[in-house]
Amino acid sequence: MSQHVHVRLSHGLAITEEGDLVEKTGCQCGATWTDTYRVEDGQPEP
Repeated sequence: MSQHVHVRLSHGLAITEEGDLVEKTGCQCGATWTDTYRVEDGQPEP
Protein backbone atom coordinates (compact mmCIF):
# COMPACT_ATOMS: atom_id res chain seq x y z
CA MET A 1 0.00 0.00 0.00
CA SER A 2 1.42 3.40 -0.97
CA GLN A 3 1.39 6.45 1.25
CA HIS A 4 0.12 9.82 -0.05
CA VAL A 5 2.34 12.87 0.40
CA HIS A 6 0.73 16.29 -0.02
CA VAL A 7 2.46 18.43 -2.62
CA ARG A 8 1.48 22.06 -2.12
CA LEU A 9 0.93 23.86 -5.42
CA SER A 10 0.48 27.62 -5.37
CA HIS A 11 -3.03 28.83 -6.20
CA GLY A 12 -2.20 32.51 -5.72
CA LEU A 13 -1.30 35.36 -3.43
CA ALA A 14 -3.46 38.27 -2.29
CA ILE A 15 -3.30 41.28 0.02
CA THR A 16 -6.21 41.91 2.42
CA GLU A 17 -7.63 45.36 3.13
CA GLU A 18 -5.72 45.22 6.44
CA GLY A 19 -2.46 44.70 4.54
CA ASP A 20 -1.94 41.01 5.37
CA LEU A 21 -0.49 38.63 2.78
CA VAL A 22 -2.72 35.61 2.00
CA GLU A 23 -1.23 32.56 0.28
CA LYS A 24 -3.53 29.87 -1.13
CA THR A 25 -2.13 26.43 -1.92
CA GLY A 26 -3.58 23.04 -2.75
CA CYS A 27 -2.73 19.43 -3.49
CA GLN A 28 -3.92 17.40 -6.47
CA CYS A 29 -5.90 15.21 -4.04
CA GLY A 30 -8.18 18.18 -3.26
CA ALA A 31 -6.69 19.29 0.08
CA THR A 32 -6.33 23.08 0.33
CA TRP A 33 -4.54 25.46 2.69
CA THR A 34 -4.77 29.19 3.29
CA ASP A 35 -1.89 30.83 5.15
CA THR A 36 -2.07 34.43 6.33
CA TYR A 37 1.04 36.44 7.13
CA ARG A 38 0.80 39.61 9.19
CA VAL A 39 3.04 42.36 7.82
CA GLU A 40 4.77 44.31 10.56
CA ASP A 41 4.07 48.05 10.74
CA GLY A 42 6.91 50.25 9.62
CA GLN A 43 8.67 51.47 6.53
CA PRO A 44 8.85 49.26 3.44
CA GLU A 45 12.23 47.71 2.71
CA PRO A 46 14.13 49.31 -0.20
